Amino acid sequence: MDPSPLRTRPAPPPPAPLSDRPLLYLDVDGVLNPVCPRPEGEFTSHQVHGCSVLISARHAAWLRELAGTYQLAWATTWERHANHCIAPLLGLPELPVVPVRGQPTGDWLPIVRHAAGRPFAWVDDAIPEPVLRGSAGRRDRLLLRVDPGQGLRRSHVDRLLRTPPLRISLPRPG
Repeated sequence: MDPSPLRTRPAPPPPAPLSDRPLLYLDVDGVLNPVCPRPEGEFTSHQVHGCSVLISARHAAWLRELAGTYQLAWATTWERHANHCIAPLLGLPELPVVPVRGQPTGDWLPIVRHAAGRPFAWVDDAIPEPVLRGSAGRRDRLLLRVDPGQGLRRSHVDRLLRTPPLRISLPRPG
């Protein structure tokens, strides 16, 4: 047997530091895919896994604009399918996914766990009223409930860009 040195794999790169940008959690149905058969604005119907999905080019442009301020992530029952089915229609890269399907607590607790203390915004058509009230005065969270018939509107984008959630610094003891 040849006593040549063992081949070792290169060390993995160090983990990237946490982004300073807040997270933006996006729902699909009711937000990017309005449920109204004829929502305002121009939408194109696409067949995705046997379902009709309405997608707007303006949503694609708005999401690219938001990506300059936020790190986008999916929080949708589409879960990983959003990256394969919805993201390409919007010209988005693959995004992080928060598994929310079948959670007894709904989307809220998986989102809070995923954020892990980072500031975040959540855009959904089904944010429970108690969650909205509980987050109302917080500067590290911005929750926007949208009309599921119309979906994401320019006013939502403007609100997200005007005052993104901020990282809260806790005072140091002593």
